[in-house]
Amino acid sequence: MTATTPTGTRKRRLRDRLPVRLRQHWKPVGALAVGLAVMVAFLGDVRISPYVTSASRVEADTITDDIPGTIDLYDTSTAHSIQLTYQQTDFDKMMKEFKEDGTKDWIKADLVIDGVYLNDVGIRLKGNSTLMSLRGNKGMPGGGNMPPGAPQGEGAGRQAQDGRTGGAGGGDAETGAPGGGAGPGGAGGRAGGPGGMVQYDLSAEKPEELPWLVKIDEYVEGRAYQGEREISLRPGANGQVPLNEALSLSLTDTSGQKAERYAFTSVEVNDRPAVTRLMVENPDTDYADGTDDDGNAVLYKARAGGDFSYQGDDPSEYESAFKQLNKKGSQDLEPVMKLIKWVENASDEEFARDLDQYVDVESLAAYVATQNLLLNFDDMAGPGKNYLLRYDLDTKKFTVLGWDYNLTFSGDATAGPNDSTGMGGGMPGGGEGGDGQQPSGAPEGMPEGFPEGMPQGGPGGGDGEGQEGGPGGRMADHPLKTKFLESDAFDEVYLAAYKKLYQEFYTSGTAAKEVKAIAGQARAAGAGSKELDTAVTQLTKTVTDRAEALAKDKAVTG
Repeated sequence: MTATTPTGTRKRRLRDRLPVRLRQHWKPVGALAVGLAVMVAFLGDVRISPYVTSASRVEADTITDDIPGTIDLYDTSTAHSIQLTYQQTDFDKMMKEFKEDGTKDWIKADLVIDGVYLNDVGIRLKGNSTLMSLRGNKGMPGGGNMPPGAPQGEGAGRQAQDGRTGGAGGGDAETGAPGGGAGPGGAGGRAGGPGGMVQYDLSAEKPEELPWLVKIDEYVEGRAYQGEREISLRPGANGQVPLNEALSLSLTDTSGQKAERYAFTSVEVNDRPAVTRLMVENPDTDYADGTDDDGNAVLYKARAGGDFSYQGDDPSEYESAFKQLNKKGSQDLEPVMKLIKWVENASDEEFARDLDQYVDVESLAAYVATQNLLLNFDDMAGPGKNYLLRYDLDTKKFTVLGWDYNLTFSGDATAGPNDSTGMGGGMPGGGEGGDGQQPSGAPEGMPEGFPEGMPQGGPGGGDGEGQEGGPGGRMADHPLKTKFLESDAFDEVYLAAYKKLYQEFYTSGTAAKEVKAIAGQARAAGAGSKELDTAVTQLTKTVTDRAEALAKDKAVTG
């Protein structure tokens, strides 16, 4: 007999209290529950890593408010202007936290760019070793702490200030390279000179000279300016503005390779005196999606604190070595993981035979040749690991892209296609850079070896997102580049790319013409001075010497 309540109403059974649809489909639900119980029982201590295979091209953070502006942001034919205004208390708090632990937090600022007002943009310090002078004796290149026995204080790492060499600072604005703007392009700092390692003499009292990252949508979701959400203000102001970086970006772009756009601009901060700066497109989600016509590629940025070594078959283990810039909801680091694993395990014969299954060989040859021709002290094999890996979802192959060129046109202008232009560079004949000896092809005037107590291999670097950096492995090598150059199978394709780019850069006179054009752009933005004139003369001489030396190299002209 069915149980009833005192009023005579039948009491609802437990199954009747479940939703109708659940009662109708209880069998699959029950099977799922049993399956989960089994997995917990037998796989409870086993890591299960998700692999994302969807080829979706949809990004979650779409632009919903694109401010058109009045002047093209990176139009090099016109002078630009930037004004930043923020609360001094916010700035003081940000600087205090940075000095204490290296944290680079965002603060709100109002931005006026080429006359267009944008409220509440985000700004933060951008750099690691570049910012050393702001932390006194608390920092070392890469954003970490100075090791025991290493030089301390304001003069840490500096040589005699005779215009020949500088300190370990002034490197890549985000990756923690050990020196910065070293070339004759005028990117040097107070202790810098032709081809020397320099440290920028930065001060919180001169915020207009600090390296800044401006983020248009940090506090206003979906907003962009002419399709750009991030703008990088590179190290170096007025007479020290990095002409060498602008030249390298221009030459790379004219060769058909992907390069960030740039322009010179006057920068004024909180009614401080205006200075001339180089603003550069920052590699971000939108930049990544623009690396090909249909946007069907994933872009990964190497972190200076990581290395190119196999860490197992979990893609998440590679997040300390690479930052994924786009398609985060549909792709992961699995392609990079597989590339690293193959490069590390492939024999010389396998590498020569199968490289084209993983990498676009001609584009790799062009990248490596370009870095040599530009005398880039800090490419993918340098201390800052300045390179991007672009993975084409259609061809399933990688191309290597360059970025951050403030250490170009430094070192030996006579270096040939098989000579090192960096810290060993992974190139035949190059020094290893990890034995305390002066690397082959290092910028002229660089002190021999590394400061006592500094980790072998030299300073590593943070990842550009505020994390602390460490030694980061050997900074004189990159397995992919090294194996490529050491394999006889790729001599022909590499030399063909080298000769073609040599013609485009130097024989055509393009490099020399671009130096004049870039100098004019910097002067139009307010950088005219004797210091700038000296920098232009130095960069012109380096370009001339480079062209003349290569013209005598039979491997290049024969």
